[in-house]
Parts: sequence; structure tokens; C-alpha cells
Amino acid sequence: MASHPAPPPGPTGSAGRDAFHPDLPGHDDGDADTDGRGLPLHARLHHIRADTLDGDTAQTGGMRRFAAISGSRVGSRRIWMGQTHVAARTASSNHHHGDSETAIHVIKGHPEFVFLDDSSGVAEEVRIRASPGDYIFVPPFVPHREENPSTDEEAVVVIARSTQEAIVVNLPELYVLGDGPDVG
Repeated sequence: MASHPAPPPGPTGSAGRDAFHPDLPGHDDGDADTDGRGLPLHARLHHIRADTLDGDTAQTGGMRRFAAISGSRVGSRRIWMGQTHVAARTASSNHHHGDSETAIHVIKGHPEFVFLDDSSGVAEEVRIRASPGDYIFVPPFVPHREENPSTDEEAVVVIARSTQEAIVVNLPELYVLGDGPDVG
């Protein structure tokens, strides 16, 4: 087993640095794939503070997405992660996430996730009412929407996707997977 020298003394998490190691430079100084010394972004840890989430990502009406982990932000290759906020008494537009698997973890509120199921032979709307701490899995291409029926509380969820960037295909209506126009 190789030994590693101890890091030099000094504060970690210094302002302007996103890596936990105190002497790694920031990654926003030129080359998008490396730091200033040529160290690949994927060869170090990144600390994304809650107040630095990026709202410049794919959006759906009725909700607001914020990116934390993405290919463009930290050099991720196979994952996108962020948050979605839905205001009280609001429903998102119908959408799917292409070939990306999506995992959702409810942080705040009681959002409802709505999709169509035709396993009984008739397409029926299904609502999954979630609570803080619950998880939801959305398979690739499955049309759905998120609703927040609360009269006074915002719903906040953490989202992880199996692609490095957010894939969002907004739809005019829900449909059963395999019946819709966007299924390849």
C-alpha cells in the first residue's frame, strides 16, 4: 500500500476553492477539463455549497431545477445531481428524462408524482404521494409530472440522474410509455 504525504497545514474549504485538499486550485481558470496545473477535474473531490447551485439547467414549467453535480460543473461522466423546487399549489408540466434513469429523494413537503399506468388494460392516472425521506425511481422515457398540493409549503427534492447533464423532454400531455410520440 502506497503512503501519501500529509497535506500541508492550512484551512480546508477556503473561499474560492471547491476541493477539500487545501492546495488544489479552482477549476474555473481556463481549461474546462483540468485545473490550472493540468489535474483532471475527475481526479479530485468537489464541494458544491448549497448557495452555489446553478439554475441555468434544463427546466420544466411549474418547477425550478438547480444543478449541483454535472459534467460542465465538476467533470462528472455518468451522473447529474441537483434539486427541484415546486411552489405550493403548483404542478409541473408533463415531461420525461430521455434515456436517463432518475432517482428522487424528498427533502421537504409532500409532492405527488403523477404518471399513467395501463397494466389493467386501461390507462389510469396514478399518484404517488411522497413525504420527506421518501425515494422515487423514474425509469427512462416515462412521462410524468410533479405536483405540490400544499397550500403553504414548497416541495423540495434532490434528484440524481444516470447522465452527466439534465435531460428534460417537455410534453403536451401524459401518455403510457410506448404509446407516445417521443418514444424511439
